Amino acid sequence: MRLLMVGERMKHGGKKSSSRMQREAETVAVMIHKYCRLQHGGDKELCADCTELVNYAEQRLARCPFQEGKTTCGNCQVHCYQPSMREKIREVMRTIGPRMILSHPVMALQHAVDGLRKEPITKKAAED
Repeated sequence: MRLLMVGERMKHGGKKSSSRMQREAETVAVMIHKYCRLQHGGDKELCADCTELVNYAEQRLARCPFQEGKTTCGNCQVHCYQPSMREKIREVMRTIGPRMILSHPVMALQHAVDGLRKEPITKKAAED
C-alpha cells in the first residue's frame, strides 16, 4: 500500500526521518490521494500531476530544516515550495482538509494540533 511506502522512503531516503515527519508525509499523501480520486477520477493509482505533487512534498519534508520542531507548512515562515507547487498543495488542502475529519479523524486532529505551533522550533531555540 502506498502509505507504508511513504514512511519507508522517508526512513531510508537519506536523512533519518522522525516519526513527526513520517506522520506529516503520510497525511499529505492521504490528502493528495483523496484529492486525485475526487478531482481526477483516480482509483488506486495517482495521475501524473498528483504523483509529481506527492513526490515533491516528500522531498520538501525530507529537507525541512526544522524537522521534529516544524509547524505545518502553511504556518512556516520559510516557504520551500516553488510557487506553482505551493498553489497546487493549497488547492489540495482547501478541497480535502475539511473532509479529513470524517475519513481520517486522528490524522486531522494531529495535523490541527501541529498547526497550533505558529513558529517552528529550531535546535538553537530548543537549547536555550
